[in-house]
This record gives sequence, C-alpha cells and structure tokens, in this order.
Amino acid sequence: MSQRLTTTAGATVPSNETSKTAGPRGPLLLEDYQLIEKLAHQNRERIPERVVHAKGWGAQGTFTVTHDITQYTCADLFSEVGKKTEVLSRWSTVAGEQGAADAERDVRGFSLKFFTEQGNWDMVGNNTPIFFVRDAYKFPDFIRTQKRHPKTNLRSPEAMFDFWAGQPESVHQVTILMSDRGIPKNPMHMNGYGSHTFSMWNKDGVRHWVKFHFRTHQGHKTYTNEEAERLIGSTRDSYQEDLFNAIEAGEYPKWTLFIQVMPEQEAETCGFNPFDLTKVWPHSDYPLIEVGELEMNRNPENYFQFVENAAYSPSNVVPGIGFSPDKMLQARIFAYADAHRYRLGTHYEALPANAPKADVHHYHKDGAMRFFRNDTGNPNAYYEPNQYEDAPRADPAVQEPPMKIDAEAFRHPQVITDEDFVQPRKLYAEVLSDDERKRLHQNMAGAMAPCSDSVKERWYAVLGRVHPDYEKGVREASESQPAIPVTDSTPVTAAE
Repeated sequence: MSQRLTTTAGATVPSNETSKTAGPRGPLLLEDYQLIEKLAHQNRERIPERVVHAKGWGAQGTFTVTHDITQYTCADLFSEVGKKTEVLSRWSTVAGEQGAADAERDVRGFSLKFFTEQGNWDMVGNNTPIFFVRDAYKFPDFIRTQKRHPKTNLRSPEAMFDFWAGQPESVHQVTILMSDRGIPKNPMHMNGYGSHTFSMWNKDGVRHWVKFHFRTHQGHKTYTNEEAERLIGSTRDSYQEDLFNAIEAGEYPKWTLFIQVMPEQEAETCGFNPFDLTKVWPHSDYPLIEVGELEMNRNPENYFQFVENAAYSPSNVVPGIGFSPDKMLQARIFAYADAHRYRLGTHYEALPANAPKADVHHYHKDGAMRFFRNDTGNPNAYYEPNQYEDAPRADPAVQEPPMKIDAEAFRHPQVITDEDFVQPRKLYAEVLSDDERKRLHQNMAGAMAPCSDSVKERWYAVLGRVHPDYEKGVREASESQPAIPVTDSTPVTAAE
C-alpha cells in the first residue's frame, strides 16, 4: 500500500485534486485549510539567495588521511593515516544570481564542511590562491561592482575596472580571472584553496602558519569565451549536469590536500606579508606537503536540504586549526556566520546540512525555529556557571596557544608598492605561455570594451606597472574591439 498524503500536522488528506467550494462554480470556502496550507507553503518555498555565491553545486563524500602531519596539528581528523571524515562540499560562482549560467567568467567558490569528531571544520575558499583585495573595508564595495547597476539593473564593466584600477593590488587576481583558468569546465576540473593564511598547532602548543591547497585529480580543463558562449546557448546548468551525472555514473571526482607550512616566528622576517590575501607563498620556499585525499562520491538526496541550506563559515574550526592576523579572514569570521543567521535563521547550524556529527552542548536560548530540545539535558542548567555536575563546562585542555600580534591599534594606510606587482609580473612573464598571454589580452580587452576611456587609461597604468608588454598587449587588443557607446549608466553585459 502506498503512503497516505497528509498535512504537515500529520492528518490524512482526502483529496489533492479540487478545492472545497459552496457549489460547483464556487466560491471557495476559507475552511479549506488544506488548500490554504498548500498555497502558504508555496509562498514560502524560497529563501533569500546568498548575497554572493548564489549559484552553487554540491556533493557529499569522504576525506582520507594519507600522510602524517601530527607534527603540525593536534586536530583529530588528521590524527592518524587512514582516518576518514565525512564531507559536504559546495562550489559556486561569486557574482551570478541563482539563475545565472554556470559557465560564466568568474571566480569559483570551493567550500568543504568536514564533520569531525571534534565538531565541524569548514574550509571556505575559492579556486584561486589569492583574492582581489586584502582589507575587509573594501569587500562590500567590491561586491557591489560585481552586482547590478542601480539604474540599468545590468552588470557594469565600468564599475568593475574603475574599482580595480583604484585597488591596484587586485591585478594579480584579475590576471588569473582573465586568463584561461577564468572559466573552468566544471568543479571537477579546478583546484581549491583556503586562500587565507590559517594556523595549526600541535600537542605541544607549537604554532605554524599554513595554506590549504586541494589539487584536482581530473586535470585542469577550461573554456574559451567562444566555447562558453556556445555552451550557455544550449544549457545554463552545465556544472550541475556534469557533476551530478559523473557521480551518478560512479566517476567520483578526487582532490589531494596539500599544506604549505611556515614556522610562526618566520612571519616576522620573510620578504613579504604572509597574511596578505593578494599574495601567494612561493613553493620554492614553502613546498607543498601532502596530507590526504578528498573523494566526492554521493549526490545529495535533496538539493535544497543539503546544498541550498549548507552554511559554511571560516569561524567553524576545531582544536588544532585556527586563524591568523589576515584582515580579510578576521572579517569573514564574523560576516559569514552572520549572513547565515539572516538567510537561514538563528539556528541554521542545527539544519541537517550543517548539524555536527559530534555532540553539541551550549546555552543558546530560544529564538525563531527552535525545533530541538531547549535545554542541555538538565532543565535547571540554562545559564553558566552553575552548580550542576551534568551541565556543559568549557575545557581548558583545548585552549589555543597565544598568538603574537602587533600591539598598535591603528587604521594603517594602504600603501601600494612594487611588491604588489612582483607576483603578477612573474605570472604574466614567466608562467603564462605566449598563446596564454595573447588570450589574456583578448579576454581582458573584451571585458573592458564597454568602459569609458578614462577607466581604461587608469587600468592600463596598473597593467604597465606589472609589465610593459601587458599594457601594450591589452591596448592593442582593445583597439581591435568594436566600439561600444558609453554613457553615465551604460547598458552592459557580464565580463566574458
């Protein structure tokens, strides 16, 4: 016998075909509570989409430790070779809304939730090892330039390049964005990075600074602008199709986790700011150390429940993994969790996608959608400190070792120096091939085509500080672009 259809209160529904009316022609009766419930739930099926990273794709899988790193961390998930931890992933584009095309030129989010025995560890990163800006004050303004113009309601390259020209440190990330790797074929064919500098400490309380790298086993595959345009013409959901179908077919994507490690004291003497999000750590100085293998091998049974409701935040760490003085990271520790409280509700971490596998004991009270037990097991223990032996207590044994920081609290002015152009210069002149540089010039020129001459000149000046051939190549490619009229509120398209 099939299951019986019920209301949300569990009462059996006699009909799901017709409304209750006063006669065959109507009118409707307000007492038809089943109809009211059905319509009311439809009105509430959608929740606010993420301000950024709205379009995403997710999977479930397992992380397996393959190499011993206990000299660097006491985190339990890395405690022994062979240890397995359940993982929920979500990949995403940054700028596009939920209905945007998957294969747009954009940075991709790369987020992993590790359900460890000590609680959840969220690795919330991107598919690039750096970012556009290094100070959180600039982040809301940057995101506004990636979203829609308040008058035209269209994307604005004028705003993008105007902002980037005013923040020259962004040229490193923009170069990657406009390069061949700006449009990965799908999540399986791109790397993931923690991007920020994090910290680890071992059982002796010795801290190291670390960078997280997830390197794809599937190899890097990308689309050109022309290939992406043709693909978007046939499907806007190519990433979801590729990822879902691969996992259904048993072709499980894999990544290897590596870390870069820097002794704590070395941060004071190395030749660059290791907490600057616009910089990478040279592999020659800080080689990759293999840690383990990530395999994503299950499609969620319900996309909304496990991907749309997934809430990742760098504030979710476990003993043995911590933060750094990275200013952008410090701001994200607050901002991400706060975004989830707004979008999903006060108790978002109790949802199935986010609920830890470890035991949870805290004194948070009440609030909207408090759908689980309202005490810690002892109804008298609803505050702390208290006299009850069975009440939750803090454990000093997991205390993080003290972090050495600068003593001055001050709004330090941002100073752009040649140090901001050294790494993009090396990327442009030494890493990219001649053909890759040519495509970079063409991609950037196409993205800049709707921009005013004044914004173009400001951006050319930034490229010139990276390398004269960079400025020259983009200028020449821009001159071959068809002219696009520019107004104060120029109708524009996505940078592709």
